[in-house]
Amino acid sequence: MNGWLIVNGFLHTKKFSELTDLFLLAAKRCGVSLTVYTNCEILVDVQEKIKEKPDFVLFWDKDILLAKFLENQKIPVYNSSEAIRICDDKRLTYLALQENKLPIPQTIFAPMTYSTIGFNQYDFLHAVEEKLTYPFVAKEAFGSFGEQVYLVQNREELLAVMKQSDSVEFLFQEMIENSTGRDVRLQVVGDEVAASMYRYSENDFRANITAGGKMKDYTPSKEECELAVKASHAVGTSFAGVDLLFGKDGPIVCEVNSNAHFKNIQTCTGVAVADKIVEWIIKDVRK
Repeated sequence: MNGWLIVNGFLHTKKFSELTDLFLLAAKRCGVSLTVYTNCEILVDVQEKIKEKPDFVLFWDKDILLAKFLENQKIPVYNSSEAIRICDDKRLTYLALQENKLPIPQTIFAPMTYSTIGFNQYDFLHAVEEKLTYPFVAKEAFGSFGEQVYLVQNREELLAVMKQSDSVEFLFQEMIENSTGRDVRLQVVGDEVAASMYRYSENDFRANITAGGKMKDYTPSKEECELAVKASHAVGTSFAGVDLLFGKDGPIVCEVNSNAHFKNIQTCTGVAVADKIVEWIIKDVRK
């Protein structure tokens, strides 16, 4: 069996390259020939037909147009272009989770405006403030590693965040006080939780490791495992990193990551996540 691993041609940091290495090692152990290509090497030439197709594509990027192009060639792509699209935009993620009746923080979207215009009035914030009392969380719709996520204490801080940002795509969420500075990351593969870790920070409301948080092995409850798998299915992923918050009445889904950086959870738990993903893909392709 042979596959392609698609990565971004403009990202050249260890954080990304180490995942490529882990996938290559996993593929070798599984007896799969895995070839790495960047999205600069395989361009979307709309009329082109790929002559020598791989058995599958492990798509470790967010170039959803390329992913869709490969799907149109009848090549199995993991994760799918639609799943990546939904996970990349937090607003689409929350709509999918809500549609499937999964617990999420109370969430309100900023109205759509144009990047050339921006927010030239903020009257809509009155409705946001009526439903979400300060402090609450403001997020840019696109962002990773806990970046572009802000805790705002008042209108002044909220306006500062929105005016300083290059984005005009925002959402606002209630602050889950019981989960301040802590959450759980569960790595879902197929219908199972392959690994999980507890993340915590003493200095930040975010628990992300990249934002300075710490981690330790964690044994999730049956409820947490079931919720994580349901969240992964809700957004259409074959594998995902699901972040859960500690709500007063049970776990709450915070985010679902289609291209989760699993190096930390692999280091923390000793679980070979890359192997789990490759093994699952092999089984799915052979169905």
